[in-house]
Amino acid sequence: MSTNAILCPLLAMAVLSFIVWITMFVRRVGEMRRRRIDIERLATTAEVASLLEDRRAADNFRNLFELPVLFYAATLAALATGAVDAILVGLAWAFVGFRCLHSLVHCGYNRVMHRFLAYLLASLALWAMWIRLAIAWFA
Repeated sequence: MSTNAILCPLLAMAVLSFIVWITMFVRRVGEMRRRRIDIERLATTAEVASLLEDRRAADNFRNLFELPVLFYAATLAALATGAVDAILVGLAWAFVGFRCLHSLVHCGYNRVMHRFLAYLLASLALWAMWIRLAIAWFA
């Protein structure tokens, strides 16, 4: 397996982030126009929270810079150290798939238990990635 195979799920996570950003932008601008909210009234996150009703995409976008940071670090560390194998790539794709599901739920109907399950499964895949890396590096 090519070590570059780990770059495909990495790229997919970046694409997911861009899609959620576009969703957030379109929803915010649309709501601001519909409700005639002056952009200057949204200078702080507290003001955004008090004025905008639909913050699902914005909340999800913030989520994409929390746990996924460890995913980006793991994929780049695996690439840099040559620790890429089929299991690691599979775990990376599992993480991406569950994060996509998490974003769909969060930006869509936002059922917390469904969102949590996707988050939990993505987290377990990420834990497994880091354990796999540690074994490759220190075993």
